[in-house]
Amino acid sequence: MALTQQKGIVITVPVLILTLSVAAIFLFFLLSSLSTCNCPIAASNAAVSSSADVPPTEYRSGDRISPTAADIEWLKDQISRNGLHMQDNVLRKGINPRTRAQQLQDLIQFKGISHYDEPEANNHTALPCPGELLVEEHHSNYGEPWAGGRDVFEFLAEASHLTPNSRVLEIGCGTLRVGLHFIRYLSPEHFHCLERDELSLMAAFRYELPAQGLLNKRPLIVRGEDMDLTKFGSRVVYDLIYASAVFLHMPDKLVWVGLERLANKLKPYDGRIFVSHNIKFCSRLGGEECTKRFTSLGLEYIGKHTHDSLLFNHYEIWFEFRRSKA
Repeated sequence: MALTQQKGIVITVPVLILTLSVAAIFLFFLLSSLSTCNCPIAASNAAVSSSADVPPTEYRSGDRISPTAADIEWLKDQISRNGLHMQDNVLRKGINPRTRAQQLQDLIQFKGISHYDEPEANNHTALPCPGELLVEEHHSNYGEPWAGGRDVFEFLAEASHLTPNSRVLEIGCGTLRVGLHFIRYLSPEHFHCLERDELSLMAAFRYELPAQGLLNKRPLIVRGEDMDLTKFGSRVVYDLIYASAVFLHMPDKLVWVGLERLANKLKPYDGRIFVSHNIKFCSRLGGEECTKRFTSLGLEYIGKHTHDSLLFNHYEIWFEFRRSKA
């Protein structure tokens, strides 16, 4: 029977039912296909996935390196809100409070609260580490707090406008007090170091890199002396080269040889060399003669800088140079 009639078009009830049934079947198959298709995910989900793929220690270009005034005020506020006050520096109650010396003795005598009794070759430890390193005795080898390494990193990274893709060479990285922060910030294999001291290198390789979760960054750390840079390759150039107090312990002749080699490894114009504490190797020549010597090496003196520590009453002096010709 006719349901409606308009301009000669007749729609019957059976036809209407058939039409609705076909539409329902089509909608069912459409929804089923959408649930299994490889369709692009929404932009918001894509952003979450992208962030999750980046390890928490990775920096992106443009990320701020040093804390802002607002960051510092936030931290002070958290201390105040929790009613925290610094107590006398004495051992606190705990499971087994110990000084570093006592920790080391415990490791030697008892190995640990829970440990395997098998010989070292079979004790399930992938990278057996000497006790002296495990209790971090090497953190006291610098004459100032270990935390100062972060201060140096922040100053140098910002002063030289580094990005994670920059390449950095440290002369005398020691146990990586500063280097750890560069390694974490830079892309894999972009941090290089020349270090002569074997004990410092053992602390860097056997404790700091694995303990800080930085083995995946594959820094190129080379044992060597006399400013021999040949193991870094002839083609690499650096955005930043720095030496913290290293030149104080070298004869002047070796310093100048080293500066000549470093100048050849520095990116022209934009690359920077920073030398800390003083440049007595230069002042001993006299100002005019020193300038001539730098000019002959293709280096230009930019200026003297100081930066303050975030955590203790200390400032450090740095002298900045650039390569003035290609």
